[in-house]
Amino acid sequence: MNFQQLRSIREAARCGFNLTEVANVLFTSQPGVSRQIRELEEELGVDIFVRNGKRLMGLTEPGKGILQIVEKLLQEAENLRQASQEYSGETTGTLTVAATHTQARYALPRVVQGFRARFPDVRIALQQSSPEHIAEWVISGKADVGIATEGLSQFKELISFPCYEWRHIVVVPQHHPLLLIEGPISLHDLAAYPLITYDVGFTGRGHIDSAFQRAGINPDIVLTAMDSDVIQQYVSLELGVGIIAGMAAEHTRQNGLQTIEVPHLFGSNVTRLAVRRGAYLRSYIVDFILQFAPQLKRSDIMEALLAEAA
Repeated sequence: MNFQQLRSIREAARCGFNLTEVANVLFTSQPGVSRQIRELEEELGVDIFVRNGKRLMGLTEPGKGILQIVEKLLQEAENLRQASQEYSGETTGTLTVAATHTQARYALPRVVQGFRARFPDVRIALQQSSPEHIAEWVISGKADVGIATEGLSQFKELISFPCYEWRHIVVVPQHHPLLLIEGPISLHDLAAYPLITYDVGFTGRGHIDSAFQRAGINPDIVLTAMDSDVIQQYVSLELGVGIIAGMAAEHTRQNGLQTIEVPHLFGSNVTRLAVRRGAYLRSYIVDFILQFAPQLKRSDIMEALLAEAA
C-alpha cells in the first residue's frame, strides 16, 4: 500500500470515476492509475469500484467505507507535513483563500495587507467562486480557508466561524423617484421598479428572495450578477434599481448613484469563515483568521479544532 494508490482511489471518486481526468490530476497515465487501483484492491482483497468492462461506474459498498478511510489517511499525511514545517520554524508557504467576489473585493484587502506585513514570505492565492464551490475547495484541501455569507455552516465536513454582520442597501440613479419617498421605503415601493441584484446563492440573495416571498410579492428581477460593481454599473445605465451589500456603498458615488438604507427590509447577513474538519492549521493560517475576525480568540479556534479531534 502506498500514497499513490490512495490518491488514485480518492481522485477517482472526486473526478466522477473518469480515469483520464484522474490521470491529468495526478500527472500520470490512465493505465498507471488503473494499475494503482487494481493493486490496492488485490492487496485488500475487495473490489473498491463497480466496473462495466474497464470503466469505473461507482463505488461498491466496501468501497464507500474504504474511501472514507483513504480520505482520513491522506488528510493526516498532509497534516503531518504541515506540522513538520511548523515545528521546524518554517514561515514560508502558500495560504489559499476561497471567497465570493464581494468578500474578495471589499472585506479582504485590508486583511491581506496586514497579513502580508506579518508574514512577508507567505504567498497568498485568492480564489473566487460561489459558496458551494468554496465549500468544495476547502473540503478537498484545494483551499485552506473559505469565506462566504451563505451555506458554509451547512457542510458537516467544515468548521465555520461567524465573522461579522452586514445588511443590504438599495442603490438608484440620482433623482430617482424612490429618493422622494418620505420615511422608510417598503418592498412594494421597490417592486414597482425592475430590480438588479446578486445571482442566486451569492451575497445574501436568499434573504432578499425570502423577504419578497413573505410579503407575497413577485419582484421583476431583470438582471443578476456575482459582483457588486457590475450591478452598480447597470443601475447607472438606469436599467433598474440595485440591491447590493452595504460594504459596497463606498463605490456608489463613482457611478453617480445614491444609496438608500433599508435595514428593515432584508434583515442581517453573517459572513462566515470555514476550515476543513481535522485539518492542521499552520500558525499563519490562524493569524489570518484572527485578522479577518478580530472578535475571535486563538483559544476559540483551537477549542473548535480540538473538539473535532476528540
